[in-house]
Amino acid sequence: MRRLKAVYPEYAGEVAFYAVGVHPGSVEDIATLERFRQEQGYPWPVAAAEGQLLADLNVTIQSTKIAFDSQGVITYREGMGRGNPEVWRDVFRELAELQ
Repeated sequence: MRRLKAVYPEYAGEVAFYAVGVHPGSVEDIATLERFRQEQGYPWPVAAAEGQLLADLNVTIQSTKIAFDSQGVITYREGMGRGNPEVWRDVFRELAELQ
């Protein structure tokens, strides 16, 4: 996430980006997620996964990154430890151009 943290500010005004917190077997409330976000210095907003969201998106590992275009179509998907600043710049640039 540190590498993503370095790229995000370049596109913060152009692309909506949220970190969705999940912890298998428990429900994280937004206050806990917000506290963690602040402790880590993450500049993006957080949200909590509700209902069947993770199952619907087939999220099976932590730190899954999914990008959706304005029509809700998945344009990028990678799991933990995948991707790099160059890839994320391309993803954010593409999303910004589609808006």
